[in-house]
Amino acid sequence: MNPKRCAACKYLRRRCPKDCIFSPYFPPSDPDKFACIHRIYGAGNISKMLQQLPVQTRAEAVKSLSFEAKCRVEDPVYGCVGIISLLQTQIQETQTLLAKTQAEIAVAQTKHSQTQISEFM
Repeated sequence: MNPKRCAACKYLRRRCPKDCIFSPYFPPSDPDKFACIHRIYGAGNISKMLQQLPVQTRAEAVKSLSFEAKCRVEDPVYGCVGIISLLQTQIQETQTLLAKTQAEIAVAQTKHSQTQISEFM
């Protein structure tokens, strides 16, 4: 048994075994991380997901689950999809602004070259 239980085992009020699937990803210093993920997905589902993944990808999966759970808690209807939608809207607006700016630059360059040609003649 680990001398310090991980956040998951503390939350679940159980002993933390040496081979605890949660301990590498839920340190005792960050109990809210597991609580949020548990609230959305449940401990059993988290455990199953982590066991099905290769060890080298588990940390990234926990980061993703944590982000998605926090988004779902903050916005129960849309979750992280709401953030993605907002970012896509911002990208489209920025692309439109970029296209306008590029068109204005092209017009200004054309006017500048026409004035140089007329001054040359």
